[in-house]
Amino acid sequence: MKKSNFIFCLLLLAACLGVTSNVYAQKLPYSNFDQWIVRDLKESGIIGGNEKRIYAIGATDTIKGNTALIPAPKAVWGTSNVYAKVAGVVKGSCSVFPEERGDGYCARLETVLEHVKAIGIIDIRVIATGSLFLGHIVEPVSNTKDPMAKLMQGMPYTGHPKALRFDYKVKTGGKRQKAGGVGKVTDLEGNNAAEVSLLLQKRWEDKDGNVYAKRVGTAFFRFDENKSDWVNGFTLPIKYGDITNESWFTPSMDLIQGDDSNHCLNSKGKAARINEIEWGAADEQPTHIILRFSSGNGGAYIGAIGDVLWIDNVSLVE
Repeated sequence: MKKSNFIFCLLLLAACLGVTSNVYAQKLPYSNFDQWIVRDLKESGIIGGNEKRIYAIGATDTIKGNTALIPAPKAVWGTSNVYAKVAGVVKGSCSVFPEERGDGYCARLETVLEHVKAIGIIDIRVIATGSLFLGHIVEPVSNTKDPMAKLMQGMPYTGHPKALRFDYKVKTGGKRQKAGGVGKVTDLEGNNAAEVSLLLQKRWEDKDGNVYAKRVGTAFFRFDENKSDWVNGFTLPIKYGDITNESWFTPSMDLIQGDDSNHCLNSKGKAARINEIEWGAADEQPTHIILRFSSGNGGAYIGAIGDVLWIDNVSLVE
């Protein structure tokens, strides 16, 4: 593989990747985002040999060197920050950052442009949206095949919460652009919006390791209005059962299937698609929860550079 193809692959991988106050709010581990792992990677000489600082959410620590991050049992959050090593070439990308808030921190999810020039002949640009999700990325990312299969989405969960609650502010609505490799950044029609989605699933696995799910609960919100001040305790109701006939239903809330499917590790330790095949009953008990916040809604390599979603104090309202 040519050197320019190595760099192109690495950059693509980086990009791909109304309740009353007396109810009980169950906080997820590290969901106040006051603890972060600082990771200082050494990128390969062919792309400059710089030190790239990226972040992970978990017990406070500093990791020097190109070490794969192995999630601690309670460090449930993954991010779009990427450590990739393709054919020996190391590249890092960072689009989720800690940011001071009061006496602690929040998470800043930012749409960034990764730009690499090397040896005077390589000029690659990739847009990466900042994403925060329950799960992890299998590191180091070593190839470009099926990028979404590198993100292991969700965690075991059997509750039946009423809502998702969090604090946020947002800078959104920028002009959509696309950058997926060699060439200029291309302007697209329409404007960006940040979004959050929560899925409660009842999963099972067949003898071949294929994973299937019923969708038991759904919460979805698109941030299409700028909020420069913190919105504290924003509460997003979770709707149960088949919601396709509801007046507020949109295609973004539908079952996720085929090439768009999320992935998880199956019982064999292999990445497997989570095939949502039907809607579960409203009173059915889930086995897993998927939760994702993102600074963009346009898909791979599409976003508004500089759009930002800040998130803090995530909890489930029981």
